[in-house]
Amino acid sequence: MPVAASAVYFLNLRGDVLINRLYRDDVGGNMVDAFRMHIMQTKELGTCPVRQIGGCSFFYMRISNVYIVIVVSSNANVACAFKFVVEAVALFKSYFGGAFDEDAIRNNFVLIYELLDEIMDFGYPQNLSPEILKLYITQEGVRSPFSSKPLDKPVPNATLQVTGAVGWRREGLVYKKNEVFLDIVESVNLLMSSKGSVLRCDVTGKVLMKCFLSGMPDLKLGLNDKIGLEKESQLKSRPTKSGKSIELDDVTFHQCVNLTRFNSEKTVSFVPPDGEFELMKYRITEGVNLPFRVLPTIKELGRTRMEVNVKVKSVFGAKMFALGVVIKIPVPKQTAKASFQVTSGRAKYNPSIDSLVWKIRKFPGQTESTLSAEVELISTIAEKKSWTRPPIQMEFQVPMFTASGLRVRFLKVWEKSGYNTVEWVRYITKAGSYEIRC
Repeated sequence: MPVAASAVYFLNLRGDVLINRLYRDDVGGNMVDAFRMHIMQTKELGTCPVRQIGGCSFFYMRISNVYIVIVVSSNANVACAFKFVVEAVALFKSYFGGAFDEDAIRNNFVLIYELLDEIMDFGYPQNLSPEILKLYITQEGVRSPFSSKPLDKPVPNATLQVTGAVGWRREGLVYKKNEVFLDIVESVNLLMSSKGSVLRCDVTGKVLMKCFLSGMPDLKLGLNDKIGLEKESQLKSRPTKSGKSIELDDVTFHQCVNLTRFNSEKTVSFVPPDGEFELMKYRITEGVNLPFRVLPTIKELGRTRMEVNVKVKSVFGAKMFALGVVIKIPVPKQTAKASFQVTSGRAKYNPSIDSLVWKIRKFPGQTESTLSAEVELISTIAEKKSWTRPPIQMEFQVPMFTASGLRVRFLKVWEKSGYNTVEWVRYITKAGSYEIRC
């Protein structure tokens, strides 16, 4: 069920109403008083962003020094309500030159009322795209004196953009060189035991695109996902080519993707927005290729000494390399100093985070590096408590490598004028939560 908001209020930190808009007559005009008395005055704003008072639900969010409150009288979609607030604030900022606070609202209340009438109808969210709304709401907002962001100029042909099927892209775009940049960025999340067994492992990824294409191009993206390959083999009546295929979980797409065609053909077809955008997100839980293996050994020699030995192996291809590798090895709080021997990179003791920090600027594939450290501890008279060893944390970035094995099989661009297009594809794997227990 969508939001079905009965009213929207903009309040300052004192609880004064800056702007309000009533969309339905099922709530009284004094509902904001209930919000002020039961939530703001009792200082429960930080406990939960959803409260029920007198048969009504209040969804509220603080942006700068302004509270945006949505009042509903029925069972509504909370996630949709907060998504509406985030998109509405982004819209206001685009009109106000990047600022959204109490002063910006007071200086632009006429424009805000006009926008509130357009972005919500009888409590149901409508189009919140700044590019589309600026085509027919051409009034410029009063900009903050501290903002240096120029206001976007409206473009012609507003009727086609508002009523057309492609609302995220305007017509008439022309580029001297037509290029498409595609980045697959993945984050590896790992929790490994001290014995080397994987306790938890998954990959979250994004497909980011930057398009500089003329006209209204139609793009088709092919990946080596299992369902897409099987569907393609069925349509072409031939067996699937040998090669690794992966299963994508929790896939979400940008609004430009043709979902009907994806459900029937399992191909990602879309008319892209102009510039940079996020095409899709996904998650992988099986068949993850770990870029590094970490083998730690920590020995406590009495109460004043420790020996730390850590071996790091790169598992990716020999022609690849990792950049910005950082290994953080925790040590007790009573550590006095540490001496190191490393085969590559540099290491030091950082007392602010109680860790030995080992940095390697460039780590080639199919190689290994070791760290040996002697840690001296301060002996205390108080009874020694057992040291609970936090896990080793690792940071890195591996270009042209995907932990999931995801690959772009093809990226086709079709436009009626038939111009030539240059496609650039890049893969990047980063460390999300990469932890090894020691």
